[in-house]
Amino acid sequence: MVVQTGATMAAQQAMQAQALKANGVFVTVESEDFLDILRKMDAPLIVTSSKGVFSTQHCYLTSYKGLAFYTKSPEPLPFPERAEVIPSKSISIPGG
Repeated sequence: MVVQTGATMAAQQAMQAQALKANGVFVTVESEDFLDILRKMDAPLIVTSSKGVFSTQHCYLTSYKGLAFYTKSPEPLPFPERAEVIPSKSISIPGG
């Protein structure tokens, strides 16, 4: 049995907090909520990718007020005309 001291636990918590800062915060939302977020922005920046062999999933990522919002949809989403779209090979999010 390994017994952790207070200092060891504090160090672990500090490392976890630092890892969260390094990865940022990713929020997975439904497609309609993602579109609502885009409507709130003057000029949204959207990263897109597609994955799948037999059925395609369209993946989307945008940033709003310091958070990264992610969604996926079986159909392409309609973007506002003012959106800047960056196609990517893939989108990887922690736990996703």
